Amino acid sequence: MTVDTGNTAWILVSSALVMLMTPGLALFYGGMVRRKNVLSTIMMSFAILALVGILWVVYGYSLSFGPDKGGIIGGLDWFGLSGVGQDPSSTYATTVPHLAFMIYQAMFAIITVALWTGAVVERMKFSALMLLSVLWLTFVYTPVAHWVWGAGGWLAKMGALDFAGGTVVHITAGVSALAIAMALGPRKGIREKEPMEPNSIILVVIGAALLWFGWFGFNAGSALTAGGLASNAFVTTNTAAAAAGLTWMLLSWFHRRPSLLGTATGAVVGLVAITPAAGFVQPWAALPIGAIAAILSYYMMVFRARKMGVDEALDVWACHGIGGTWGALATGIFATLAVNPAGANGLLSGNPMLFVKQLVAVLVVWGFSFGMTWILVKVVNAVVGLRVTEMEERVGLDISQHGERAYGGEL
Repeated sequence: MTVDTGNTAWILVSSALVMLMTPGLALFYGGMVRRKNVLSTIMMSFAILALVGILWVVYGYSLSFGPDKGGIIGGLDWFGLSGVGQDPSSTYATTVPHLAFMIYQAMFAIITVALWTGAVVERMKFSALMLLSVLWLTFVYTPVAHWVWGAGGWLAKMGALDFAGGTVVHITAGVSALAIAMALGPRKGIREKEPMEPNSIILVVIGAALLWFGWFGFNAGSALTAGGLASNAFVTTNTAAAAAGLTWMLLSWFHRRPSLLGTATGAVVGLVAITPAAGFVQPWAALPIGAIAAILSYYMMVFRARKMGVDEALDVWACHGIGGTWGALATGIFATLAVNPAGANGLLSGNPMLFVKQLVAVLVVWGFSFGMTWILVKVVNAVVGLRVTEMEERVGLDISQHGERAYGGEL
């Protein structure tokens, strides 16, 4: 096997693009919280960028992609990147250095852990967040990544498709966010209907734009080659984001006014939904995938707020859990071998069994993510406690957890 310099350049650039998504997410989330919690919210994503960046090199990559152990987990053969070098892997991305594939996957692991922090903003201890991040990466992300993407993973052998992380990234993070929020309880003032107005919609839109930009590396980079498949994934990604953003704008306009916050959120939901399908469906399919994702997530937000009574603060579940679920199922509907011979035909191409396989994968990952996360949250609560005190929450986590203010001034 020889290294293809064009493919290598694309994977390295894509890795950088996906890395940019985590600070983009920090701004996206940071703009949605109240002024007294901006810094602490941004700190969550930035700290995870460092923490998971180390854990992935030490053992995360090996557990996710290392030699298969019963279809459930990778072995520790590649602990500390032992055997992972400048030559291509014989199994993964065989035209680029193994290290390039490893660091590309590291960026996926980082942002997946950061995604669920939107459910815990404004009330979780920073120490609890760090401990839960370590446990969650180890016991939720790495097994699911191996099931779906690892050589020998049982969902991969079953034939479930996930081009760039609908189940591995978005369902795991979104469903886990719901579990954490339920265990954590609502923010002070939620039941009293105190104002929870975003401090800066401008930050939200900047973050959304960075996410949209970085998502081209997320999805098109998952082709692992610089060619036609990457081009298809690039086009479907942009089309789904545009369709969902426009649909959300129209929904918010129908109900009241065309919302900038909603339009930016809708675009992100479209990106979520196209992620598992980007390299398996034709560009036209991105239109219904994005539009339907926006409708589902929009009304699931309303349902969550009015009927469920769960303070899942930044609606990670409605955006990523529901968007990722629809995207995984949509892959089973719209996938075609005409786009990717390594995939499969879906329902519209005469193969309903792919939809069944996608449904099985969705149900398994939903159940595992929720159940395991619930257990991990209980462990963290027993060890360090989950929540800051009521006084610390009232003051704001910027000062109480970090001793700093996002917008300057003396303490």
